[in-house]
Formats: sequence, structure tokens, C-alpha cells
Amino acid sequence: MGAPDPADVAHMRAALALARRGLGVTWPNPSVGCVIVRDGRVVGRASTAPGGRPHAETAALAHAGGSARGATAYVTLEPCCHWGRTPPCTGALIEAGIARVVLGVRDPDTRVDGQGIAALRARGIEVVEGVLEDEAAEVIAAFGQRVRAGRPLVTLKLASTLDGRIATRAGESRWITGPAARRAAHALRGCHDAVMVGIGTALADDPDLTCRIPGMRALPVVRVVADSALRTPFSSRLVASASEAPVWLLVSPDADPARCAEAERLGARVIAVHPHPDPLPQAGEGVKSPFPPLGGEGGHTLDLRAALR
Repeated sequence: MGAPDPADVAHMRAALALARRGLGVTWPNPSVGCVIVRDGRVVGRASTAPGGRPHAETAALAHAGGSARGATAYVTLEPCCHWGRTPPCTGALIEAGIARVVLGVRDPDTRVDGQGIAALRARGIEVVEGVLEDEAAEVIAAFGQRVRAGRPLVTLKLASTLDGRIATRAGESRWITGPAARRAAHALRGCHDAVMVGIGTALADDPDLTCRIPGMRALPVVRVVADSALRTPFSSRLVASASEAPVWLLVSPDADPARCAEAERLGARVIAVHPHPDPLPQAGEGVKSPFPPLGGEGGHTLDLRAALR
């Protein structure tokens, strides 16, 4: 395969920019960008909507209207070809009269994985693969991790001093990072589906774990606490705001049933996590392997705060 057409690269970059806007808010679906171009002019564009629907392709086609006939669709991820809660995007592209589809990367979901491409080609649509493939793969890396391994992609956020400390000996330090680093941390939090801390951090800091960058997220971040014995205070900021943004408490199967019931009554979700045959250390908290349950819930990305005291 030779070098891609410069125009294809330019339009795929635009589609990737759209896809990145949806990171952290489209689960259980991946964030996809779609740009529709006819005669060198952009006639439609969209990204996956918050909550995962509508898909980018159908939204971009609606934007383009009749101008989609004979046009080229630039899509960061191979269009789906199976029926789920919405009809397949391959069918929408075919029905709209799209003549050519330029793709970033194949869909790792086994229900698609080349079948969407085959469906388009079977209807006479030209398909070009692999334009800015590495960048497109990076955008859907978390989705790929979930569908292949059943686990979210984990980002570790660590704040420490040069000598590896997270607080003074007396535990007095509240902030190690400066304002710029804290803004960057909130931006990182904003493009993840969930943020997780250990019970030590929950007790010491009483965090709210929200994204405080105005307008960055259309949906709240899921806030997760690894808390084997369910020691999270019901008066904490997390539990107090559980009706406004999801709070998941990961507990051991033998956690106090009465406290579990009360936590759920207050709006938190309690998830019992069973020990794993090959346990992942969770900073001594006793919750052995929270990642498969989180992946099973559809979460793609997890921002893990390292101060699990």
C-alpha cells in the first residue's frame, strides 16, 4: 500500500479530533468520529453521542442529508455491521449512497472485525483502510482492551514529592501538585469513564472525584472506591453526592450486609468483588481484582489515583 492521499489524511485528522471529544462519555460504545466529504467540501460531521448513541456515522449522515450520495465517509473506526440497540452503520452508509469509505482502524469487536468492511465492499463501495491507523488505534485503545480482555484500560495518576512521599510525616500536606498539574489531572479525569481510589484516600481526603472543568463532560465520571470492609463514611462527600454522580463501592463478599444495604439506600452502588486466582495487589485493601467487574459494566477507561494509603 502506498502513501495515503493527503486529502484523506487531512479529513481523517478532522474525524479523529471529533472522536477525541467523546472520550470518557460514550461507554459502552467507543468514541468514533465521522466526516462526510463530497466534491472536496465537508457536508456532514459528527462524533458518537454521550451514552454511545446515536453512532457517529448515522449522525453525520443526518447532518449531510442528500449530499451524502456519492460522497466519501471518513470514519475513525470500522462501521458496525450487527444489530444492537441501533441498526448497523454499514446499512446506513449503503442506504445513504456513500460511494467511498476511508477507515482509520478495524473494529476489534469480534462481531465486526472486518465484516463491516466486507459488507460495504459487497455493495460496491470502495473501502480504504489504515489511514492514520496508529492514531485511530490509540483513540479506541480502551475499547479494545475491554472487548479483548474484559478489563478497562487503567491510567495511573501519581502525585509525590521528589523523595517519593505523598504527605508529610504527620499527614499534613493536602496539595503536593501545583495549580497547573491539578488542572491537567482534571482534564485526565474528564476523558475517563471512571476514577478509582482506595479506602485510605477516601478516609484521609474525603474527595468528591468530579471533573471540575466546565463543559468538558456531558455525563458525570463514575467514582469508584476499593473498600473491602465498606468503611467509607456515609457522611462523606462521595456518598452524599451519589444521587448526582455514580458512586461504586467495591467490597469483599463478606462485607457487612447491613452497611451494604444502607449504602445502596443512600444511592451508592455496592459491588462484591471475589478474590482472583492470580490476585492483583490493591495496596493492601483486600479487594483482589476490581478490573474485570468494571470492564464487565462496560467501562473503557479507569483513572486510578495512586495515593491508596
